[in-house]
Amino acid sequence: MTGGSVNHTTIIVERTYDAPPERVFAAWSSVEALLRWNAMGDGWHAAYDHFDFRVGGGDIFRFGKTGGETYVSTSSYQDIVPNERIISAGTMRRETTPISSSIVTVDLTPSGKGCRLVLTEQAAFLDDEDKPEYRRAGWSAMLDNLGAVLKNQTVSI
Repeated sequence: MTGGSVNHTTIIVERTYDAPPERVFAAWSSVEALLRWNAMGDGWHAAYDHFDFRVGGGDIFRFGKTGGETYVSTSSYQDIVPNERIISAGTMRRETTPISSSIVTVDLTPSGKGCRLVLTEQAAFLDDEDKPEYRRAGWSAMLDNLGAVLKNQTVSI
C-alpha cells in the first residue's frame, strides 16, 4: 500500500434496455428488485444491512466473492427524480480499509419504446486499494444483469 495517494476518475457506463424508464427506475428503488441484479455474478454474495430510498436516506450494502473478502458500500441519496434520475454519494471499504469515495448519477431517458441508462461515477480511489477498471467491470456486469432481469417479463420489479 502506498499511503496518501488519491486517483480521481470519472467512469461512464451506458446501456439501452427494451423496458420503459418506469420499469428501469423500479429496479433501483427496492431491496427486492436490487438483489435480483446487482451482484457481480455467480460466486458472489450480496446483502443490504439498511435501505432507505428517499432523498436524505441511504443504504449499506455488503458484497464480495463467496469465501473471500467482504466489501461494504455506504451511500446517501442526494437527489431522486422518479423515472429520470438518482444521485448518491458514498464510500466503499474492503473489510475495514477505505478504498473509495464517489458520487454516482444514474440518468434514465426514453429511447424508442425502451430506456437509455447512463451511469456516471465520479470517484476518488484511495491509496491504490481499488482501481477504476475494477469498478467499471463491476458496473458493467451489474448493468448486464439488470438487462437480463428486464428481459424476463415474468419477473416483477
